[in-house]
Amino acid sequence: MSTSPPDEAPAPRQPVSFAEAFRFWLKLGFISFGGPAGQIAIMHTELVERRRWISEKRFLHALNYCMLLPGPEAQQLATYIGWLMHRTWGGIVAGALFVLPSLFILIALSWVYMAYGHVPAVAGVFYGIKPAVTALVLHAAHRIGTRALKNRWMWGIAAAAFVAIFAFDTPFPAIVIGAGLIGHFGARWAPGVFALGGGHGKAAQGYGPALIDDDTPTPAHARFMRARLAKVLAVGLALWALAMGGLVAALGWQGTLSQMGWFFTKAALLTFGGAYAVLPYVYQGAVEQHHWLDGAQMIDGLALGETTPGPLIMVVAFVGFVGGWLQQVAGAGAPFVGGAVAATVVTFFTFLPSFVFILAGGPLIEATHGRLGFTAPLSAVTAAVVGVILNLALFFAYHVLWPQGFGGRFDVLSAVIAVAAAVALFRFKVGVMPLLGACALVGLAVTLVPDLLR
Repeated sequence: MSTSPPDEAPAPRQPVSFAEAFRFWLKLGFISFGGPAGQIAIMHTELVERRRWISEKRFLHALNYCMLLPGPEAQQLATYIGWLMHRTWGGIVAGALFVLPSLFILIALSWVYMAYGHVPAVAGVFYGIKPAVTALVLHAAHRIGTRALKNRWMWGIAAAAFVAIFAFDTPFPAIVIGAGLIGHFGARWAPGVFALGGGHGKAAQGYGPALIDDDTPTPAHARFMRARLAKVLAVGLALWALAMGGLVAALGWQGTLSQMGWFFTKAALLTFGGAYAVLPYVYQGAVEQHHWLDGAQMIDGLALGETTPGPLIMVVAFVGFVGGWLQQVAGAGAPFVGGAVAATVVTFFTFLPSFVFILAGGPLIEATHGRLGFTAPLSAVTAAVVGVILNLALFFAYHVLWPQGFGGRFDVLSAVIAVAAAVALFRFKVGVMPLLGACALVGLAVTLVPDLLR
């Protein structure tokens, strides 16, 4: 009996059917926990190492493009690979299934939150999770900072962004534009300073031939054509115009759903650096400007977003649900319907640009393997994002530790939970889900045990 040598390369993969790809993308939508890093790691393990649908080099090339875009890079990466394998509908299915399970789960959890949030058990769970969320945001600032703040200039940009938003309440879009301009012009005289740091490691070898391999010719549908680019842009703009026009025609420009559509369109174009980066902008608009929800509810929404699969930016669905519920967009007798409709509207306007970016820009990227040179503005924006996220952590800490404001009592127990969560994240590298689960149990015990002892 003969056996193959252990290092013999596996045979090339056979073409993957649309049905097989559909089943995988659906599965991914339900298991994509862990934020962008975890989601990208899952896709790498499944698509590059195990299934060999795409090579490491092509995977990283697509990822580099997605990192340059506003929006959730993991969802855009799924869209890109789905499009590369099965044309436009493959990309739409991959990207949509990355989001839809999270939308349905968040609508259900948001309903529980709004309908039963004052029930002691539910309130106790959120009491324990809120301090953990504060630690998670601080950890996100540290994680991004270690990658982005490679020199004193980047530290300076981060510090300036923090001062701008903390002391002067500068709008987040202005900070993004300012940082991008600094990167654009700064790269002309100091390109090394503004080189994009980090990366995702060198391409590992030994996974075997892939369906889309390093030297696999670009398929016909992925080759750049001006007519195809114009068609994608026209369809994307038409979908946006039809949706926005329908809302304005039915509800008026000042209608809650119309304002949500316009606001989250802008948010979708400003989410450089991930969900944590855009949360301050969402807070400024949704809490301070439109009053769709309050600061405490915003923290609760982030906690729910951390505990569900899909991109963390799906927290916007919670914002939409609460806003639709409180603003009674479907009438006073149907708060759930109003919340669900608002959450769906917000999700549509948040993710539509991501599909357009991939379907329109993908052919250009397929023609530029290894020649992406537009990283300097992104590098500066990422540095600014660190300062913005640090401000967000302070905002959350204020609401958690002084729930009645600085004039009220200091919540010692919340402070203890927050410190313990920070130690677990920074020192012991505890995962997000185990951390939130443990803190939820602590909050539940603190809330229910005193009542049981009475």
